[in-house]
Amino acid sequence: MNEFYVGSEIGQLRKVMLHRPELSLKRLTPSNCESLLFDDVLRIEQAGKEHDEFQKVLTENGTEVYLLTNMLAETLRIPEAKAWVLDRQVNKHRYGNALAKEVRAYLESMDEMSLAKHLTGGLTVAELDSSCKSMTLGMMGQTDFIIDPIPNHLFTRDTSCWIYGGVSVNPMAKPARKRETVHLRAIYKFHPMFKDADFQTYFGDEDRNFDHSTIEGGDVLVIGRGTVLIGMSERTTPQGVEQLTRALFKTGQAKKVIALQLPKARSCMHLDTVFTHMDIDCFTYYPDIMKGDTACWELTPGADEEIVFNRVKDGFTKAIARALDVPELRMVPTGGDIFEAEREQWNDANNVLAIRPGVVVTYERNVNTVRNMEEAGIKVLTIPGEDLGRGRGGARCMSCPMQRDDI
Repeated sequence: MNEFYVGSEIGQLRKVMLHRPELSLKRLTPSNCESLLFDDVLRIEQAGKEHDEFQKVLTENGTEVYLLTNMLAETLRIPEAKAWVLDRQVNKHRYGNALAKEVRAYLESMDEMSLAKHLTGGLTVAELDSSCKSMTLGMMGQTDFIIDPIPNHLFTRDTSCWIYGGVSVNPMAKPARKRETVHLRAIYKFHPMFKDADFQTYFGDEDRNFDHSTIEGGDVLVIGRGTVLIGMSERTTPQGVEQLTRALFKTGQAKKVIALQLPKARSCMHLDTVFTHMDIDCFTYYPDIMKGDTACWELTPGADEEIVFNRVKDGFTKAIARALDVPELRMVPTGGDIFEAEREQWNDANNVLAIRPGVVVTYERNVNTVRNMEEAGIKVLTIPGEDLGRGRGGARCMSCPMQRDDI
């Protein structure tokens, strides 16, 4: 197996990238959390402890854990990489000429770890402590952000996703998350671990406006055997799916993409908030959204690098069963009565991370769904999520697999 290769959702998880929440969560307040795409303000120390428990479960089960802040700092030690990142985050159009020079000089003066923490956690006017004659600066208060925090880096799944022998560095849908992609592009381009590694880059690694072609990794499930399942959600568009599919087919990394139409709703932000893979034939799902009449297409390679689009008539579960070469799927619903199921889905009961076939990680608070999974023969490893869960993302959202076995 290549050093960086993800052949499934459920094969042994060998390498994963996580982001331990720190400075960016300290900057989260009741007045700004909505614009930063959070529903609530998290307790920083508690969220950090819960994230440490998540890391511990993974390492105890044979997974190497890499932390995004460390990898970004290691990337920024390379002068070319540091200049590349700052070129894309500090410019006269964002700040005006005078302030841009001041911000650039201040960031260049930092050591690499401090710079990584401020690029992900934000920089205030007070921290910059500038006397620069700038109208932009003159109209800002001391607690305003020169660089906005990116608390959603916590959800490493979305910004980039490894699919078979390559990675998609995703154009994000929301302005609050677009700078995340710069950091991941830099890591995959310059970090010593990736610089000379053998992998494809499918999509998103360009300095351009991708317009309506957005895609986020929470909607992308590498179900295995050459097939990729993608949800078209609030954040992932049909245009984005088409662009990624073309690259997958052109590089020969996939032979089929199954695309599902999802509701554009906060409760179904990504496919993996309502549907994830637990064992070869077994998925957890939220019945209120993943219904039999969910619109579904099968995409396959056509002539002259075109895509053949076929509307699936017998339902998405049959399409997935065909791709996996199993008679039918075992579907494990969110647990409890109608009220408990809605509450547990909101707390990411369906957002589980498989670390090998039939073994998943999820929040301990979702007791009814955990019971359903165990009754279906799934081994469930639970982690605390009283604060992490308030970020509206579970174990799958918070992890970017970089090496995982086929099925």
